Amino acid sequence: MRRRRQLVLVSTLLACLAAGGAAGAPREAVQDGVVRSGATPLPGMQVTLLEAGTAHPRVLARACTGADGRFRLDYRPPADRGAVLYLTADGGAGLRFAATLGDGSDVVVNERTTVAAAYAFAQFTRDSEVAGPSPGLPNAAAISHNLADVRTGGIAPLLAAPPNGSQTSTLAAFNTLADLLATCARGHDCDALLRLAQPPGQARPADSFQAVADIARTPGHQVAALFALARTEPVYRPALGAAPDAWTLALRYDGNGHEVNGPGNIAFDAAGNAWVSNNYPFASNPLRPVCGGRTALALSPTGSDLPGAPYPGGGLYGAGFGIAVDRAGRSWVSNFGFQGRGCPVDASRHDRSVSEFAADGRALSPATGWRFGGISQPQGTVADRSGNIWIANCGNRSVTRIPDGHPAAARHLALGGTGLVKPFDIAIDPWGRAWVTGNGSDNVVELAPDGRPLRTVTPPGLHRPLGIASDSEGNLWVADDQVLPVPCEGGTTADLAAALGKPPVGGRRPGVVMIRPDGTTEPAPFTNGGLVLPWGVAVDGDDHVWVANFGGQRLAELCGARVASCPPGYRTGQPISPAATGYGSDGLVRNTGVQIDPSGNVWLTNNWRTVPIQTNPGGHELVVFVGLAAPVRTPLAGPPQRP
Repeated sequence: MRRRRQLVLVSTLLACLAAGGAAGAPREAVQDGVVRSGATPLPGMQVTLLEAGTAHPRVLARACTGADGRFRLDYRPPADRGAVLYLTADGGAGLRFAATLGDGSDVVVNERTTVAAAYAFAQFTRDSEVAGPSPGLPNAAAISHNLADVRTGGIAPLLAAPPNGSQTSTLAAFNTLADLLATCARGHDCDALLRLAQPPGQARPADSFQAVADIARTPGHQVAALFALARTEPVYRPALGAAPDAWTLALRYDGNGHEVNGPGNIAFDAAGNAWVSNNYPFASNPLRPVCGGRTALALSPTGSDLPGAPYPGGGLYGAGFGIAVDRAGRSWVSNFGFQGRGCPVDASRHDRSVSEFAADGRALSPATGWRFGGISQPQGTVADRSGNIWIANCGNRSVTRIPDGHPAAARHLALGGTGLVKPFDIAIDPWGRAWVTGNGSDNVVELAPDGRPLRTVTPPGLHRPLGIASDSEGNLWVADDQVLPVPCEGGTTADLAAALGKPPVGGRRPGVVMIRPDGTTEPAPFTNGGLVLPWGVAVDGDDHVWVANFGGQRLAELCGARVASCPPGYRTGQPISPAATGYGSDGLVRNTGVQIDPSGNVWLTNNWRTVPIQTNPGGHELVVFVGLAAPVRTPLAGPPQRP
């Protein structure tokens, strides 16, 4: 096998020399670098510099690595300064490394930079070509630098340090994936990797870069066999000691390190920045009583604060699950009045408003928030395509509709006649209708675009519903929690905490309910081991359904109604994530919100700690599964659309 590898390297070197250097371009910029496997330089590799396009990449320069693995590329920079540039390094026999360019410094191309690029670009890589729209593609390029440092070929600072580093298994999983590539680079045939990485029903990858991108998109496939292969060439440490549930990479973001406490939900703006509701002010000591959070979090796609963030004012206090960004770029954060036990503030003075912020973080609402339209303990908050804002009032069995984002014109939609109790979340379908979950009434109410009640749906088996989301065909997907009572209308967070240890009534299992556009349902909820106290629901650009769990440290992915986008043979409601475990991560705690960004990353909120001491129960991170879902156009206004 090694003899064959040597022959392939010789032929690759000859082809590389014949190809020449800078593709005819006059020298205006230079990119130097080295290709290595671990610390070993790789001579005779054909290095190509490419500009990722919207449909296909464009070659800017080519060069060969010398005996020391080094290369130099002379090229003409693209006119677009924001263009995404990346390198590939080919050694024949299926070996291809890659790296996303950074600040123009010398680059190390190795197994780690390849895994980083393949996962970040997973939703934009087909046939080993990287292409896609903005902002998803450039954001993905930036996120790759959260995994690998292309200046050194080592671990990126964000992955190396808390709240990542040794605090989760992601670093070890990343290194184990790099070891998979080392089996190609160090004298072994790549055939085993390419064979095992082939997604069900799809073409076999032609090279190792595409193979890792395929693993990123189908992380539950051939897990044990890939782990066994990685162990044959242990180069990078620390590595996993046993096969994971799936080959996911989950990063934790904590902003500036002292701002996130009880993040409730996420809404993305047009640039893919994450706006996050925050239950409490930051305090690391769970025994220290905290009051309601008075800032809105706003993070870039790479997890750093936006300029001036976190943003104060506008009447913010103890925001819960309710946050939305409308198509004008304004953010709406509903003030539920969350606070820890022992806080001396009267929460009822602050739980009747919504706060509004401009795209630059300026508060547009007054110091008391907008208090029109009968808002009471608001939770789910969404924007529709017409610019209307819808708010579920958990405290008074109603919905507030703010037409065209004008708070003074807000309407109070009393829904007592529909049987709705404890309205919790809202989803907008393709026809502009609003669907509202009733956590205290085990039903879902459909409202016309103008707010008129149309019907009440009571699906078989539904109990304690929480989050809801629409797919592109108008099917509604509801988190059937079975256990958790929302702490409104007289209920408390102590009641919620007490319910965590209780089994579902009658031996039922938590799951997900699908409601068709005509209000009909399946005979029973969809259940599997990935659904443990399901809370938030999101639908991606392929209409796959994603579910956050308030227990079990796992994320679930289900095949949606559009089964053609699922693996061959899958049916609606069947788990795509491992049926017994979901996508597990020790970076998760108790999660509420889940959303998909324009790069295909799945974001979750670590809302409560695993052991939620009620003086200060909040979790302190957002968790981002890199490259896992089909991208979604943002801001989300109704059902998902591809960018």
